[in-house]
Amino acid sequence: MNHMLTLLQATTPVPRDIPLALPLPEWLLVVLLVVSFLAHIIFVNLMLGGSILTLWAQIKGMKDKEYDTLAYEIAKTITVNKSLAVVLGVAPLLSINVLYTVYFYSANALTGLMWILIIPLVTAAFLLTYLHKYAWHKLEHNKGLHISILALAVLIFLFIPLIFLTNINLMLFPEKWGTVKGFMDALVLPNVFPRYLHFLCASLAVTGLFLFWYLGRKRYPFETHFTTITRYDIRKRMYALALGVSLFQFVLGPLVLITLPAKGVRWNLVAVILCGATAALPAMYWMWKGITGKPEDIGRNFKKVVAAMTLTVLLMASGRHVYRSNALAPHKKLMAEKTKAFELLSAEARKHPAPEGAASGVTAARPVAPGAAVFQANCASCHKKEGRLVGPPVTEMVSIYQGNVPGLKKWIRQPGKKRADYPQMPGFPQLSEQELSILTDYILSVK
Repeated sequence: MNHMLTLLQATTPVPRDIPLALPLPEWLLVVLLVVSFLAHIIFVNLMLGGSILTLWAQIKGMKDKEYDTLAYEIAKTITVNKSLAVVLGVAPLLSINVLYTVYFYSANALTGLMWILIIPLVTAAFLLTYLHKYAWHKLEHNKGLHISILALAVLIFLFIPLIFLTNINLMLFPEKWGTVKGFMDALVLPNVFPRYLHFLCASLAVTGLFLFWYLGRKRYPFETHFTTITRYDIRKRMYALALGVSLFQFVLGPLVLITLPAKGVRWNLVAVILCGATAALPAMYWMWKGITGKPEDIGRNFKKVVAAMTLTVLLMASGRHVYRSNALAPHKKLMAEKTKAFELLSAEARKHPAPEGAASGVTAARPVAPGAAVFQANCASCHKKEGRLVGPPVTEMVSIYQGNVPGLKKWIRQPGKKRADYPQMPGFPQLSEQELSILTDYILSVK
């Protein structure tokens, strides 16, 4: 295990953790994260799925007026579900910030501009959906423009989750932080697009079940709005949509699993996923019975379908956390060790501060305490004073860079690969200029 951690350190940036106590017990924060994320994602699904189905129905409504009416009825739900998605997104965002602070913010920093663009993109999409909803009758005779407004909102709604998913995916792979240069690099990492397709199918399934209920309620004045389409027709179509994409999930699910890097795949993850898939089977059977049975019996098992699918979604959300925990465990261990070592050296430095002006004249027998702390936190896993560890010894660095501080700083920031028998050294762009200066002073002071 220690050898594996050393190899991980050789190729992976390992920042120090933030040594602050959690505001709540960790297990409670995990529960809050899973449950609040489930509540949030359901309304995100309804917002996205509702927008897609509204667009489909409105395009179809250019030839059949009944479908234009259907589009209007679905569109009335989008802005409500959007507002709930935003409000319910605060809790999981805060939970993941607290539980995975270093990982979450590192991923956000690496995708930079795209992460910041989420705010204006969300704002634009919301304004477009309101414009589409409230200009419905005013643009009655300009359907091309009206549909274009919604189409643009749908495209933005489709892109925003891709940004989130790319960031959440990147935070799981700190070994990629040294090579990812922006959003596009993070986007093409394995597993991003299979997970994205999985999310899109879930959105359509959840929306299908929601509209089955919403348009099929006894108090919903269906016959007032529709004359040629029956309530049964709509409910059957929504059930068929939910069933079809749920069946397709049985193709996408294994694809998502096999494209996940193996470091987080354990039997506990496989067990949770299998339980989730098993819970979905009776729901699909009841939907099939409703579609193929008597029209008056189509909603007989709806509550059982919702219960089974809710259990499935809960288990799948738990599976995400299980994988995250498995994948980050070795790196979190390294980070904890680095943090502990840095705190010990920092405490020692405060007890025995170096004399002023002694930064560059001290020998290895009496190291500059701040520089030694930075070295211990960032370099000691791969380098020692004499002899090879993972990388070359410090004495060799001194022989190469003595009198060339800028060259040593540049190498630490953006190292290359000089020798075939040594692994690629990761860069350390996270070091401040002050940390870099005291680190190079310390390295070049070694005799």
